Amino acid sequence: MATFSIPYGTTYIDMHVPDANLTAVLESNPPAGVTHSEEAHVRTALEHPIGSPCLRDLARGKQRVVIITSDHTRPVPSRITLPLLLEEIRSGSPDSDISIIIATGFHRPTSEEEMSAKFGKELTSRETFVNHDSSLSARMTYLGALPSGGELWINTLAAEADLLVAEGFIEPHFFAGFSGGRKSVLPGIASRTTVLANHCSQFIADEHCRTGILEGNPIHQDMVYAAGQANLQFILNVLLDKEKRIIGAYAGHREEAHLRGCEQLSSYSRVQAVPADIVVTSNGGYPLDQNIYQAVKGMTAAEACAKQDGVIIIASECSDGHGGEAFYETMRSHASPREVMNTIMRIPMEETIPDQWESQILARILMKHTVILVSDQCSPQIITDMHLKHAYSLDEALETAFRIKGRNASVTVIPDGVGVIVDPFPSY
Repeated sequence: MATFSIPYGTTYIDMHVPDANLTAVLESNPPAGVTHSEEAHVRTALEHPIGSPCLRDLARGKQRVVIITSDHTRPVPSRITLPLLLEEIRSGSPDSDISIIIATGFHRPTSEEEMSAKFGKELTSRETFVNHDSSLSARMTYLGALPSGGELWINTLAAEADLLVAEGFIEPHFFAGFSGGRKSVLPGIASRTTVLANHCSQFIADEHCRTGILEGNPIHQDMVYAAGQANLQFILNVLLDKEKRIIGAYAGHREEAHLRGCEQLSSYSRVQAVPADIVVTSNGGYPLDQNIYQAVKGMTAAEACAKQDGVIIIASECSDGHGGEAFYETMRSHASPREVMNTIMRIPMEETIPDQWESQILARILMKHTVILVSDQCSPQIITDMHLKHAYSLDEALETAFRIKGRNASVTVIPDGVGVIVDPFPSY
């Protein structure tokens, strides 16, 4: 019997798989033996930017500086990165007026409690933090049309900055290819109108809008254009291990530095699918497993391995419930995932509804697979309303999966579904 500890919230939960059923364990394999401290990684990146002058040089003579940072749903270690960015900017422009925009994208605002936990009370009390709100059209500036034809509106505070900087982290992303870089602008600080156009059903359905794919990805292309129009001049992006510690940092030009980080991440996180009747995964623990909305990301890794009509088991604490009212209502109000998909695919770009993309991807998965969500924090009613099955433990979920697929069913385990790029076989 094989025992696995799967990330769940801020801890781990165990699962036991009979040896005869276990087919494969798919994990990223980051380089070992690195002795640099987290701070040292960041300082080195800032001292040796990629395709750009140093940030302190860019900051000289700039009065209005804006830093885009990530919200409560992203594990960016801002307690380390933000102070170093601020130090670098002020070394070049001591008297600059610096504002920090929390890139909520289409998420809810980050609460004061969450801000204190993420950034530290000392930093939040000293610096100016602003929650981006994509619904406040009066606080947006129009920057033209996106390559897709959608309108590009971004937060006016950022649009009027003399110097726009962003911090973030790079992980595999289930439709943008990778997180980080250009995503700080779109969807990070873009308007509701712009996000909805970029996340339209036609793009989400495009075969290039998948984990680990940038080339030919129309969502990525819009994002790159938006970052350029916003004049995002400098980024600091980090790579994290499974304990959310910095193991690499990339600073400099918004595209060149980001691409370098993506290449490094791909070198150790790309794995070949091992098809199985049952695939077990997680959303990597806190903060990415706070709700069902985010948990869809981990499900896509399992989707790449699950055989047709297979069972996907995902451990996700979901202490924040469904994570999006429109997402929940779309799933709940339709009799089946097929009906959800049929409705969404009839919606044109200019009429995209909130959270439609998450519903579309979840429906795509549920049309092919049974999904069991393991949570002891989320209401089982919410879970079943969304056409998922519920279990309180991984062992309970696995027992249910064996009842569905039989005692001889094969099992693939992906301990961290958001930490790997699973290259699927053509038939899966």
